[in-house]
Amino acid sequence: MIGHEAFRIEPWAVRETELDLDRLAQTESVFALSNGHIGLRGNLDEGEPFGLPGTYLGGFWEVRPLPYGESAYGYPEMGQTVVNVTNGKIIRLLVEDEPFDVRYGQLLSHERVLDLRAGLLRRTAEWRSPARALVRVSSTRLVSFVQRAVAAILYEVEPLEATIPVVVQSELVANETLPSSESDPRAAASPACPLASVESVSFELRAILVHSTKQSQLTLGAAMDHIIDGPEGTEARAESFPDVARLRISFDVEPGKPLRLFKFLAYGWSSQRSVDAIRSQVAMAVEEAKHTGWDGLVAAQRAYLDEFWERADVEVEGDAQLQQAIRFGLFHTLQSGARAEQRAIAAKGLTGPGYDGHTFWDTESFVLPVLTYTVPQAAGDALRWRHRTLDLARDRAKQLGFRGAAFPWRTIRGQECSGYWPAGTAAFHINADIADAVARYHAATGDTDFDRDIGVELLVETARLWRSIGHHDAVGEFRIDGVTGPDEYSALGDNNVYTNLMAQRNLREAAKAAERNLDRAEELGVDDEEVASWRDAADAVRVPYDRNLGVHPQADGFTDHERWNFAATSPDEYPLLLHFHYFDLYRKQVVKQADLVLALHVRGDAFTPEQKAHDFAYYEPLTVRDSSLSACTQAVVAAEVGHLELAYAYLRECALMDLDDLEHNTRDGVHIASLAGSWIGAVAGLGGMRDFDGELTFAPRLPRALTRLTFRLAFRGRQLKVDVTPAQASYSLTSGKTLEIAHHGKPVTIRPKKKTVARIPAAPALEAPHQPPGREPGEALRPAERRTGQERRRRERDRAGRAG
Repeated sequence: MIGHEAFRIEPWAVRETELDLDRLAQTESVFALSNGHIGLRGNLDEGEPFGLPGTYLGGFWEVRPLPYGESAYGYPEMGQTVVNVTNGKIIRLLVEDEPFDVRYGQLLSHERVLDLRAGLLRRTAEWRSPARALVRVSSTRLVSFVQRAVAAILYEVEPLEATIPVVVQSELVANETLPSSESDPRAAASPACPLASVESVSFELRAILVHSTKQSQLTLGAAMDHIIDGPEGTEARAESFPDVARLRISFDVEPGKPLRLFKFLAYGWSSQRSVDAIRSQVAMAVEEAKHTGWDGLVAAQRAYLDEFWERADVEVEGDAQLQQAIRFGLFHTLQSGARAEQRAIAAKGLTGPGYDGHTFWDTESFVLPVLTYTVPQAAGDALRWRHRTLDLARDRAKQLGFRGAAFPWRTIRGQECSGYWPAGTAAFHINADIADAVARYHAATGDTDFDRDIGVELLVETARLWRSIGHHDAVGEFRIDGVTGPDEYSALGDNNVYTNLMAQRNLREAAKAAERNLDRAEELGVDDEEVASWRDAADAVRVPYDRNLGVHPQADGFTDHERWNFAATSPDEYPLLLHFHYFDLYRKQVVKQADLVLALHVRGDAFTPEQKAHDFAYYEPLTVRDSSLSACTQAVVAAEVGHLELAYAYLRECALMDLDDLEHNTRDGVHIASLAGSWIGAVAGLGGMRDFDGELTFAPRLPRALTRLTFRLAFRGRQLKVDVTPAQASYSLTSGKTLEIAHHGKPVTIRPKKKTVARIPAAPALEAPHQPPGREPGEALRPAERRTGQERRRRERDRAGRAG
């Protein structure tokens, strides 16, 4: 999309200068607004045409069946899916006797702008109706970061030639009809008419609809209220029915005297509170929004984002498109979790129904590292949600015959919702990913209350799981057999290196947390013997190594497998899972997404520099990147071992994942983990940032195209700024006390109000690795005409497993 001539490259906005109905679903995701509690897709105000209507609430779900051809013990019986809730975005317009619809009459101009600094979506259209009336229609939309339950719209109508009669109709609509597609089972998973009406109320300029889900029994309230700034004689009337509420406004409007309608929305839901309580909640929230007023909401939004960008902005010089894409990624990452407040952060955030609105390991492994160093409160809240589901994870572990807690591969509420156990239940690494996020958050924030009340219990229960799953073999090594790592083209391997090393860190962090919190550990039944067993297992973890090849196999025996025949694989046969049986994929050396290479990044302390270089060179020709989760990791490790131009190419790929619709499913929502990965690729990749054992180290280097990289991060009450040029890096504290770091392996002391400058050593001269034919990172930025034949196949991949 961003390569289309209708999109402009600019540093602080995503601007579309003409409307392309064929790309409407994709742009609805790109222009989505959210705060982690409310998500509004970027649908047109008038409701039609649409690609995919969508209004979502964090954690709000309905039950759906999980059919099996053959059932077995321990299979999840029911799934969960995100619900398209009551739509408050709709504002319809009648000009004389013609409805405003961009498909009819003449659309003379149309522009939409996602303002990343202001947190607003602006739209302006000039339209001549079939009856020749010429009007300008403008809207500005926000989802408030400050008032969590609130969204608001400013809608303006102005005739450009003559006075005309106009009717505006503002709506709340529940149980919208959603488009279905046989080629996209994710859309089909959404139940039809999932909401049952409980109450509908309208009075003056306000209306409230209350609904409940039919099976999960969650209660939802949506309220709207209005302020009308129009000419004398303006008439308004509200009405409500079970699934729709309307406010109709009629008036005659003159050129130069536009009508301005301020629409305030409020949403709330609960599984426990009464209908009266939900109704009161949204009524009070919309009243507070109206009291604050439009200007107040806009000002508060800008102030919130000014503070965010001051502590989180990443600046790049030399590539304007990359600059725009990284800020776009940071904005959507913020939107996914800023006010989620102990609800799950889904893989698509609240921008679309992709993956049924489920959260996966992506959250802890890609999203939370970004939030930890930019919006730490949001990261802490996401981990508190995991803690709230701990009893469900304990039950799942017990069902599987293990001690501790087994967190779900995919879920909304906390129960396992994956119907394919080899790539779901067997991917136990999610438990270590959660533990890793806990340890990182505590080390980066020093939050002792979190450590005592939340962290230690999560670490203890996940450590118990590893001690239960693994065992010491005859030679004393601690083995974890029959598990699935991050690579979804392998399954049920013994001693997956990533899994084993992450489990090792989990076990050690649990031991340290128990010793920091002796009273809490005693309450959890932890004794000295158990702590010693964790340390013994961690010290003895098996890390396979192929001495003949001088590399680490992804899991035991992986390097003995036959290599995939890449030369005989045509470009149209990617993604492989749509054209080859898993039996064939699982027994060959072919990698869907970074697995061993991910271990080189997140457990880089377990490898020597030489091992990293050899391992990266070995796995590059095997990795096909049929997942959006791969490019950012490959960018990080490529930069570390010295392949700066390759790192730059991978960084561009992950940053442009949705702006260029590289996986061809942006229509279902943006890829939050890949967007967060643009920060990881810039900061951990080109910036060389690592945080092993809670200590910050940097090893920055820039590719030829970039002349400067500047980033900021929060760390233990300090605000650190890093400025990188090709020759040197400077470190400074914008707040906080003296900080000890390392720069390219040498200790550096950073003092307040004093810039510390260090030279950057040259990168080693290395032979560039090659990728599978046709899978080079530059190939991902394909011209639109090459995408047409692959779009259907990309969407269909969820028939067999999770898409990119």
